[in-house]
Amino acid sequence: MKIAISGKGGVGKTTLSACLARYFAKKGKKVIAVDADPDANLGTALGLDYLKAAEIVPLTDMKELIEERTGAKKGSYGGYFKLNPKVSDIPSKIGIDIDGVKLLVAGTIKAGGSGCYCPENVILKSLFRHLVINQDEVVILDMEAGIEHLGRGTCENMDMLIIVIEPGLRSIQTAHTVKKMATDLGIKTLYVVVNKIKTGGEEKLVREKLADFNVLGIMPYSESVRMSDLKQIQPCEADKIFAQKIEEIALKLQRSMIKSNKIFEQT
Repeated sequence: MKIAISGKGGVGKTTLSACLARYFAKKGKKVIAVDADPDANLGTALGLDYLKAAEIVPLTDMKELIEERTGAKKGSYGGYFKLNPKVSDIPSKIGIDIDGVKLLVAGTIKAGGSGCYCPENVILKSLFRHLVINQDEVVILDMEAGIEHLGRGTCENMDMLIIVIEPGLRSIQTAHTVKKMATDLGIKTLYVVVNKIKTGGEEKLVREKLADFNVLGIMPYSESVRMSDLKQIQPCEADKIFAQKIEEIALKLQRSMIKSNKIFEQT
């Protein structure tokens, strides 16, 4: 199961990414959680100490590794380098184990577009391709906030894209924009998760605005989840109702994989 999770900054995409990763890990699945956001927070959401998380060097900043794998010499950008570098050992080489979840802090594909073939972009896109095609694990990709990254090929070949939104017309507008881009990119399975819902009336209004979407889940606003960051506890363990909603979403994803004839054993 390969899941890309997108959304505007602050809507809760990293919280959802972390909670799903921990849920599947607790169910005995091998899970790789990839932080592809330049403002990397997935590690702390998974339970990593803030100081340890701050010490992590993203893959795109590992100049010596990039030089070793691509053959690109320092100061010689624009020259020749490998377009298919070895990446199969990178998850084990730089991955950080957090309670059964292997975290990869990838960095982000630079803003040159999907056609930008600098060494950092090549090794990152090769890693994403390897994780999607050659790995049996559950892969959860916490994408860069916003929508610009969708044009850079970061979620090619993923099984599904989840858009996380919050109640508000601007967030709903973003969902519609992402839906159009996803269609153009050939992403066939698209879901929406609505976060921070406070009332039934609010949920009703949001659902009306999302009539053309497959709503995967409705997450309640939780003061406990909001405070979990300050208390340095995992958001998925801060609120029982919130955790139940995460489980409901995870089970729907499993059923979706089975329905699409992609093997995913339920536990």
